[in-house]
Amino acid sequence: MSELLERSKALRGDPNVHYNCAQSVLIPFAERRGMDTATANALSANFGAGMKMASVCGAVTGGLMALGLYGVDDGPTVNRFYTMIKDNHDGMLLCRELLAAYKKSGGADKKPHCDGMVYECVQAVEEILTEKGLL
Repeated sequence: MSELLERSKALRGDPNVHYNCAQSVLIPFAERRGMDTATANALSANFGAGMKMASVCGAVTGGLMALGLYGVDDGPTVNRFYTMIKDNHDGMLLCRELLAAYKKSGGADKKPHCDGMVYECVQAVEEILTEKGLL
């Protein structure tokens, strides 16, 4: 397991602080890039729970922020990131759709689903950044 994924898991498992999905994806990459944790935390605060309105999954938006922090903003790469996630979730990127599908499949507590989305997005961003020689 990479140190970025380990850090993300530590954030999600912290019983004293609730790190939303976007924060849990962005913070490990931001720290590695030299951004302080408090700034990364504040920057991504309003992107959890699908921008606090069940829109695009917070883990996905955190991944986009992480890519941008490393200067990755070209359309093909961003679309590749989307595709990596959508391919695992029947084409869905919206928080409300992802949670509804999870619930329909028998999931009761949303935390395991959301944790999984966070870890998946961390791994996708890490793969992209590694391929581009940025990590």
